[in-house]
Amino acid sequence: MKRIRYTAWLAGLISLLVLSQAGAEEKLERGKDRIDVPAIGAGLCMHNLFQSDMVIQRDKPIRIWGWAEPGENVSVTFGDQTQSATAAADLSWKVELPALPASSEPHRLVVQGKAKTIKLENILIGDVWLLGGQSNMEFPIYKVDGGSLEIASANFKNIRLFTVPQLNGPDYKKSFPCLYQWSDWESEHYRQGYWDVCSPATVSQMSAIGYIFARRIHMATQIPIGVIDTSRGGTCIEAWLPLELLKTIDTPEVKAVLSDWDKQVVAFNPQKDLEARIKQFHDWVASMKAQGREKEIPANSTPPSDLRPGPAMDMNRPGNCYASMIAPLAGFQIKGAIWHQGFNNAMVPNGHVMYYQVFTKMIEAWRTAFNDPKMPFGIISLCTAGDPQDLDNYLEMIADEGIYIREVQYKTFLDFQEAGDKNVGFASSFDQRRAWYHPQIKIPVGERIAGWALVTQYGLSSGIRWLPPMSKEMRVEGGKIILKMVPFEVGTHNDGPILGFAIAGKDGKFQPAKAEWGDKGDRSVIVLSSPLVAEPVYYRHAWGRNPLANLKADGIPLDTLRNDNWTVADMYEIYTGKKSATPNILNGAEVRVLTEALKAEDVKRRLKEAETFMKEHQDAATSKAAHN
Repeated sequence: MKRIRYTAWLAGLISLLVLSQAGAEEKLERGKDRIDVPAIGAGLCMHNLFQSDMVIQRDKPIRIWGWAEPGENVSVTFGDQTQSATAAADLSWKVELPALPASSEPHRLVVQGKAKTIKLENILIGDVWLLGGQSNMEFPIYKVDGGSLEIASANFKNIRLFTVPQLNGPDYKKSFPCLYQWSDWESEHYRQGYWDVCSPATVSQMSAIGYIFARRIHMATQIPIGVIDTSRGGTCIEAWLPLELLKTIDTPEVKAVLSDWDKQVVAFNPQKDLEARIKQFHDWVASMKAQGREKEIPANSTPPSDLRPGPAMDMNRPGNCYASMIAPLAGFQIKGAIWHQGFNNAMVPNGHVMYYQVFTKMIEAWRTAFNDPKMPFGIISLCTAGDPQDLDNYLEMIADEGIYIREVQYKTFLDFQEAGDKNVGFASSFDQRRAWYHPQIKIPVGERIAGWALVTQYGLSSGIRWLPPMSKEMRVEGGKIILKMVPFEVGTHNDGPILGFAIAGKDGKFQPAKAEWGDKGDRSVIVLSSPLVAEPVYYRHAWGRNPLANLKADGIPLDTLRNDNWTVADMYEIYTGKKSATPNILNGAEVRVLTEALKAEDVKRRLKEAETFMKEHQDAATSKAAHN
């Protein structure tokens, strides 16, 4: 979303007012939205994606559409090409012009109707990338580490920025308004639905990852780049698929989610909801007065009077974000998409199971929406959250659902690779660590996913590494687990000790592992062992929400890996000897019991290590004294 910055958008607003869609000036009021351009205007109008300063996708047929009076002839001229269409009974019209190569020369688009002409200026031909996900994709450049420098140097007239308005509801939207939308979260208005030329004045509220991605690709290729941000904070993956597609996924997990939402929608009573809120308001006023705090009650406070739509319009109702924020874009030609999401699904017990069931379907649905079955799609794995994992709290940190979300994101990428689909990419973000769930270290993440795109979509393969290090095979030998790595050697930061592995025997009780290079320092081999695990069978790597791990290849981390299939509920049984009350799901009390059991194991291990340390040093001291 873009914050209102009057000097930044004044010129663009003036040009938009020339268009027929532009609305009248209104005063912005706190807490109110203002629509400047309606989703569908009266008479001849275009879909609001089509504006001055936009980027049109190169090397694909150019599809342009809008609305007019039924039967009205509409002529569209772009460059030296012209096509005509007749508005249908539902007012819609569409033309398709031949594909054009990339061009940094400003183009004009003219739409001529019976009595109205629309002229769009400064249009470039290049690549358009979609930004999807939730708040860590949405997170703006001005909030990140190094963001001020990026903003100051963001003078790229051939990069164009667009943020999709955050609409709601299950009905498929044909378009969206251009508006100034109030954010209760930020307590300010945001400008949405407008194309901007990238500059220090316009970039600050743009997705940090999206902007860095666009900057790197443009700098490397000199092709005009447009980025369309359709991410939305706090959203679950199931909101981003078509509802009718979700209904075809025949799994208990998907069915349970759909059933739960159906029940919520049916059960919601707008009048009872209003009555409850009115009562809550009066109870609050009475409480404030009883405490002698009347002066803290705002003078304009009144009981609520609005009937809320309830769960039916909730952004996380399955299918709602697709219907409201992807469907309005459907048919627009783009180069590809990048995706960064998972936090909300990580708050659901065993949420990774459904995530894996729907993620591939979501990617396929987006490809269908944009008329490209091979559309490039870059996955950025779930970022860090919570306290860093270390050797004191190692086991305590292994029971976080977010780790499993990260694992299935990586597995989805591998599934596409193994199926021969090389247009799905992957980039880890867990090494850009912060305890906050909005890590401000976004610039390296944007550059990392740009590396994937530059190699696989732009052919700039020389010296750019994007693939994570991978394990080729595993074997157990002499009480140790031996991993063979491909396709290249990995190393630790400053060649320190290898961190991030754990091993377990058949009992499933993991312990941090000592990890060493193979014979003669062979860095394609990693040997894992622990004095507490005599016969290891299983291993895990980077198994924490904010994991202890440091193996990288040219800056690309070895990802979240394991060879077991235990869930958090399985770990509960392993460490407590009890089964969960609900199969495969832990309730809050069970999570606390598991956490305490894991903490106890951490303490037990550290005491054992301390005892060993003391004994070794006492023996050494005794030997030295005897020698003297």
